[in-house]
Amino acid sequence: MIDRTFDPNTMIAAAREAFAPVLKAQQEGFKTLERLARLQYAVAGDVLESGLARVNVAFSATNPTELMSKHAELTTQFVDKLRARAEEFATVTSEIQSRFTQLGSEIAAKAVPARKAA
Repeated sequence: MIDRTFDPNTMIAAAREAFAPVLKAQQEGFKTLERLARLQYAVAGDVLESGLARVNVAFSATNPTELMSKHAELTTQFVDKLRARAEEFATVTSEIQSRFTQLGSEIAAKAVPARKAA
């Protein structure tokens, strides 16, 4: 019969090592969620800003021609802002995808030696 002493530190270290990739993936997921939420918040701010500008123009315009020209100008500005946000969103999603691909590779690389040892 083998007589070993129970070592909780070894057990905790083994659990920590086993779940480290999961914890890292979870942290990356929360960072990603926060980044996307901030981007959505910025887009909502742009929409609100554009709406308020349109209301101000509606009250300050003296004739329909001036109103239409200012609305066209505001629309152009809004479209430019949305185009920039869309490019930013594409960049962010590309970065997120590459980061999670890298994280998956790290997890797989760590799992292969552990499986061979077992």
